[in-house]
Amino acid sequence: MSRVVVVGAGFGGLSVAARLAAQGHAVEVFEQGPQVGGKLGWFSRDGFSFDTGPSLLTLPAVQRDLFLKTGDPVESVLDVVQLDPVAHYRFADGTEVDLPGGGLPQVARALDDALGAGTGAQWTAFQRRAAEIWDVAREPFLESALEGPKTLLRLAKDVRGLRTVAPWSSLRGVGRQYLHDPRLRTLLDRYATYSGSDPGRAPAALATVPFVEQAFGAWYVRGGLHLLAQAVADRARERGARITTDAPVDRVLEEGGRAAGVRLADGRQVRADVVVSAVDAARLYGDLLPRPRLRPPRRLRSSSGFVLLLALEGRTPGLRHHTVLFPDDYDAEFADLAAGRPVADPTVYVSAPDDPALRPSDDTEAWFVLVNAPVHDPQHGGTDWRSEDLVRRHTDVVLDALARRGLDVRSRLRWAEVRTPADLEERTGSDGGAIYGTASNGARSAFLRPANRSPVPGLFLVGGSSHPGGGLPLVGLSARIVTDLVGPA
Repeated sequence: MSRVVVVGAGFGGLSVAARLAAQGHAVEVFEQGPQVGGKLGWFSRDGFSFDTGPSLLTLPAVQRDLFLKTGDPVESVLDVVQLDPVAHYRFADGTEVDLPGGGLPQVARALDDALGAGTGAQWTAFQRRAAEIWDVAREPFLESALEGPKTLLRLAKDVRGLRTVAPWSSLRGVGRQYLHDPRLRTLLDRYATYSGSDPGRAPAALATVPFVEQAFGAWYVRGGLHLLAQAVADRARERGARITTDAPVDRVLEEGGRAAGVRLADGRQVRADVVVSAVDAARLYGDLLPRPRLRPPRRLRSSSGFVLLLALEGRTPGLRHHTVLFPDDYDAEFADLAAGRPVADPTVYVSAPDDPALRPSDDTEAWFVLVNAPVHDPQHGGTDWRSEDLVRRHTDVVLDALARRGLDVRSRLRWAEVRTPADLEERTGSDGGAIYGTASNGARSAFLRPANRSPVPGLFLVGGSSHPGGGLPLVGLSARIVTDLVGPA
């Protein structure tokens, strides 16, 4: 049995704590904030409640595996329901489509009905290619620890696999081979933002994101996805892990060239055989090690998000669980993000679950509204999200965009809570509020993401800023990878 310290109680830290504790390790988790969950946040006021992070589950097998490997199935502790439709999309030309959650054939039919005959066939052809990429990339890129040159050498020998994954192609590039309708290309571009990336630079392997969502379905936890974090924390405690909140770590201890525990901000030292860092990799390598090293370049940081939590009077006819409203010029949005400036005409994403647990009465609604945003980076000439004037102006930009696209809620607004990239950085410790850590831009992006096994023996990384990436499914896979690397008790 090893003594294991986990730094951070986000979803990745909690998942690895539960898995390692179930294997018999003595696990202790230290969280800097007052509650667990990390980016799986929650906000309540006046009976209105909001998930402030992820709003759906994809690749549910990852969560099912976590709960089965640590005890009872996920359904024993959470009410997990499949979404149908998954999302409503409105394009710049006014056309709209509901994408169903019942599988790829249903998606194709919905596209034909909404966008015109033949669009479903185009999307199906693209999804066949995405399925091939999934089959090739799933094990080496998502379910295994990358081993640097060894992994590259092994993959280079698989000529057919390389041709399928097309690491020299971007997501947008491979999409254009199959998608001739510009609205389908816009739809595909959106999936690059799932990892905070630019579709013109993100690798073709990200084609697996829409494939996973539409082939395996999208799911919601009644009461809010924050309950998932609570359930994993409960499971970790049941298996013997100890979780301490309001306990920031300010140093990873090294002894004899390997990790030896942590020092808390109050000066207390906790010895350990293994340290698992679930904090942003940039913070670990830049601030928590005695000798700062390997800080990810700032140019590789993913984008962030600007969020409005809206408490609304009345109900919106036909409102879906998720709504995506595209701008006139999607390329301009990515140009603004690349330049590090707030988006002038952003895509607007609305999450409004029809869940009585989230609203004070049946004649009210709680909306989580998100637009892509650059990270908080005033020290390097980037956007200063601490500017109250900027926050006010950008709030108006988002509300105006909603109104122009058919969802004017200003007359119904009881109050709004604003969350900026600076707030996200402060609350979670993510570098500049980068939601996904390192952006998936460029053919080598998977190999530039910090590895799960650090250069310091006994120190491992888990979570969205490390391999294999951000989002609940990949964070869950990173916990499984680290558990395998640490090994049985």
